Parts: sequence; C-alpha cells; structure tokens
Amino acid sequence: MSLYVDGDPIADTATPDGPIADRWERRRFTARLVNPANRRRLSVIVVGTGLAGGSAAATLGELGYRVRSYCYQDSPRRAHSIAAQGGINAAKNYRNDGDSVRRLFHDTVKGGDFRSRESNVHRLAEISVEIIDQCVAQGVPFAREYGGLLDTRSFGGAQVSRTFYARGQTGQQLLLGAYQALERQVAAGTVEVHTRHEMLDLVVEDGRARGIVVRDLVTGEVSTDVADAVVLATGGYGNVFHLSTNAKGCNVTATWRAHRRGALFANPCFTQIHPTCIPVSGSHQSKLTLMSESLRNDGRVWVPSKPGDGRDPRDIPEHERDYYLERIYPAFGNLVPRDIASRAAKHVCDEGRGVGPGGLGVYLDFADAIGRLGRAAVEARYGNLFEMYERITGEDPYTVPMRIYPAVHYTMGGLWVDYDLQSTVPGLFVIGEANFSDHGANRLGASALMQGLADGYFVLPNTIGEYLADGPFPAVAPSTLDGARSAVTDRISALLAVDGDRTVDSFHRELGRVMWDHCGMERTDAGLRTAIERVRALREEFWTRVRVPGSADDLNQSLEKAGRVADFLELAELMCVDALHRTESCGGHFRAESQTDDGEARRDDDRFSYVAAWEFAGTGAPVLHREALTFDHVHPTRRSYK
Repeated sequence: MSLYVDGDPIADTATPDGPIADRWERRRFTARLVNPANRRRLSVIVVGTGLAGGSAAATLGELGYRVRSYCYQDSPRRAHSIAAQGGINAAKNYRNDGDSVRRLFHDTVKGGDFRSRESNVHRLAEISVEIIDQCVAQGVPFAREYGGLLDTRSFGGAQVSRTFYARGQTGQQLLLGAYQALERQVAAGTVEVHTRHEMLDLVVEDGRARGIVVRDLVTGEVSTDVADAVVLATGGYGNVFHLSTNAKGCNVTATWRAHRRGALFANPCFTQIHPTCIPVSGSHQSKLTLMSESLRNDGRVWVPSKPGDGRDPRDIPEHERDYYLERIYPAFGNLVPRDIASRAAKHVCDEGRGVGPGGLGVYLDFADAIGRLGRAAVEARYGNLFEMYERITGEDPYTVPMRIYPAVHYTMGGLWVDYDLQSTVPGLFVIGEANFSDHGANRLGASALMQGLADGYFVLPNTIGEYLADGPFPAVAPSTLDGARSAVTDRISALLAVDGDRTVDSFHRELGRVMWDHCGMERTDAGLRTAIERVRALREEFWTRVRVPGSADDLNQSLEKAGRVADFLELAELMCVDALHRTESCGGHFRAESQTDDGEARRDDDRFSYVAAWEFAGTGAPVLHREALTFDHVHPTRRSYK
C-alpha cells in the first residue's frame, strides 16, 4: 500500500504581486470592506483565547461583528500563551544596532531554513513595530531601561537586540492585555465568551465553514453553533510527543477535525525542539518545563571535555570545559537558533559527555554573568526563572549551573492558509500556531508571540472582511447540524463502548516514545517506517483496548483525553509520512541521510522547495499537494551561523 498519493499543486492566490514592501498595504486597500451597519448583522466564531484568539475576538468585536469565543479552559486567561517566557520580537531598532524591518524579514526567512513564504514573513516584520505600541497602550509592563525607554535583549538567530520582554513573564503580561481588551468587548455586548467548551467538529455546508460542534465539559451536552465565519486559534500539536513544554491540555483536535472536513494540513513534520528545558527526571512526568531562551543571553552552555566526567561542575576547571556552541559557532555562540543548539546538545550527549542522570543534559552556567554584572542584576533579569528552576530541581542556579536538555516545544506545521489566513475550506480562518504560514522549518525564539498578536490584532481583522462582504449567509439546514452533532456523539459513544484494559495515558505515553525515538530530533528512513507501522498498530489496539471510565453526561476528563489521543494517533502517522517523503534536512526536520560532512543540515532546494499540504482521504492514503516556494528577496544559501 502506498504511503501517499500525489495531488494537484496548490497556490496562494491571495498574495498581491509587485514590490514586497508594498504588498500588505495594497492587500488592505484592495480587500472589500464591510460597512459598520452591516457588521452588526454578521457573526464570527473564534475558537481559542490565547494571544491569537483573544486579540482576534477583541478586535473583531470592537469592529462591530457579533463574536462568540470558545475555550476549554475555565477562563480565557488560562490559555497556554500565558506560559511564554522570554519575549516578543519587533524591528523597532531602539538600540540603534542596525535592526530594521528588512533585517527581521531576512533573519526570519533564514531562520526558517528557506521553507516559509516571503510575503507572509515580510508582513509579519512590518506589523511587529505596531504590536509593541498596541501593547504599551494597553498597559503591558515591558521592561524598561533606567531612563524609561523600553529595554530589549537578544534571542537566537539574530545579531541585533530586538526582543521586548516583561522579565520572564512576557506571555502572561501580553495575554492579560489581550484578555482585558476581550473583556471590554464582553462588557460592550459585542463578544460572548463560552468557557469549558471543547470544539469537536467543524460544520460544513455547501463547501463553506458554517459553525462548530462543541461539548460542554461540565455537563457533557453536545451542541452546535452557527456563524458566518469560523476562526481557529487553537495552538499547536506538540503534545503528540506526550512529553513537551506545552500545557497538558494542549491538543490537535480542533485543527484535526477541520482537516477531516477538508482543510489541508501543511508541513506536519516541522516540529521545533527547544534546547533549553529541564531534563526528564522520570517516567512519572506528564510534561516538561521550559527555561526561557533569554537565559542564553547571559548563560554559557558547556559540557566536560572528557566523556564520563561526573565531578561537581564547580570542581571542573576552565581548561577541562567545552563551551561547544561558542567553539563551533563563533559568530552567534550561545545564541544560535533552537534547532542548531538542540542538535549540538544531542551530539555532545551522544559522545558520552552529557551530565546529570542518564547523561542527558548540558550545563547552562551563569557564573561569568554574576561575576561581571553582580547577582542583583542577574536576579532582576531572570529571577522568576531561577526560582522556578530551583523549585523543580532543588538546585540553586545562582551557585550551581542549570542542567538543560532539548524538548518538544512548538510546531511550525498546521492548517494550510493563504495570505488572507483562510484555509482551503472557505469561511474557515486559522491564526497563530494553528496555521503553518510564517516560520518555515524552524521558528526563531520570540516570534510566536509576534505572530499570534499580528494575526489577531492586525491581519485577520483586515482580511476576513473580504469573505464576509458576501454575507450574511443562508441559514444552515437542520439536517446538516443533526449530522454533525451525531458524528460527534457517535464517536464519544464508541470511545466509551470499548471498555478495555488500558488507560488513555498509557497509550499516549507509548505513542510519545515512538514519536520521540523516530520522528524527534533526528529521523531516518528505517526509523520512520518503523514508526508508521507501530503507530498503526497502536491505533488499532487503542480502539480495542482503551478503557474510558465514567459517562458522557458529566465532567469526564478521561473522555476528554481519549478523544484527543485518538486524534494524536491519526496525526502521528501523517507526521511520519511527511517526514519520510521529505528526504532532505531543513530546520527542525533533520534526516540523518541528508547532512554535511560537519553534521549540519543539507537542504535539497531543487526537489523540496515547497509547502507539503496534505488532504485527508479517509481510510485511503493521504494526498500530497505542493505549494511551490519562490525566493526573490532572500536568496537561499547554506544556513550558516559560524
């Protein structure tokens, strides 16, 4: 049986032509508008209340649309965006160090290993400067220098200081700003917020997205909601690996169910491994903890020079330490992009020079920074991160180097969208991490918050009007709603009916191990084929042995998890198929068969300079549609940070 079949090419027809610096302004001007009186007649459903979803719902409500916002948390402000630590990029050039929109554009395209759309990335760089002004006006407490100017710091993949931050709580502060904007619209009556509701299907009629099917997580009631357009802002799918830096509830269900209804899923194998996470401590763990990339501004990464050196790090003299990132990448040092830092850490650990239990760790050392700046200055910059590390590990990072190791963090893949952020299902828009559009094969640090707020505050409100100008659309037939609701209830009943002997968590843990071993930091042809076989077998076993206690008529977290893991078991196979078909290395996708003599990723631009957009084909093989990528402004070269 073929793993996939080739389909027709796909193209982004919404991107304007002409000079790249003028495209976003030209698109805003040529897009049809909806006058204020008509907006009150149009409704939009926004699923997800993180930075992308919260800012989008608030802005659309302020424009006058009737917005209904859904999230599965008990409050919009508990979305996972709150966990982001290090900062948000913007080409303000406050440091006068040579930054510009053009440089941010260039760094982002290069950082994504030339697998992103130039037009989308340039728009993101343009809008970045507006985001900071928007958030400052909302009262977001960005760090400031002594004189009162906004402070910035450096992140990986850039040689300028463009990352604005609020200590180690940037995501929290930005989300509170979006939440306040959202609640203002709730008070104004333009937005309704529905918490503790999980989207379980997309309602499609006559080829258009017309609503969603949701389950009330408290009462178990399954219901439908209809609107003129649907916006998905439901984040990424890193929890397919079981252990990741994502909150335990993060899942792929909303986007995967939309995929099953016709939305193409793009580049699912592009997964980011973050190099700065607290190492795994045991099989009891359900998630991993991120240590912000901002720590690499002042922390130095090293391992002992000799394998098997188990001494206390404070007893290892300088001449017996290998500051390997500074040695291998002298131009960027400890601030190389995440994919490169992660592979370098794996390499030194594979050599037997890793530290900590099992040798799966490297040191992140602040002794030099404390000696240079003083403890008070380091504490002012990173104090809450140091406190979090000490609470988890029991070690004081002011006196003993942190131990870190790579972990799954962010997913660059997602539903395919055009320049207007519309999927292949008309009326379904996808924003933030849920779409694939801006980061290529690797996301630079501090760019996720930038994309989420750019999409929600600035892009979507300007592009969704092009679609809604044809509305309001006719009422959805009751039979369509009944069919969508029945499909969801039947699936729930099937999960409960298995009544097997294995827990949902045991399946999730086994799936995560398969994916980490064979579709993680390094992939091989043989490993991916093994993973596909094991995922298929595990999926079959899941539907015959899973045990979901309780009922569907009340709060049942085992049922919630079962539905999400069932979707992960389908997504996992597509991720492996995507990784297997792409026989090149690029960004976070590293094929062992495609590397240079010095172990760096080797792209194959002649064969793989495209977006892989996959069509769901039921029980058949997925269909691959290719969107060709062109580079007219940043010429693809070997991605070197040396």
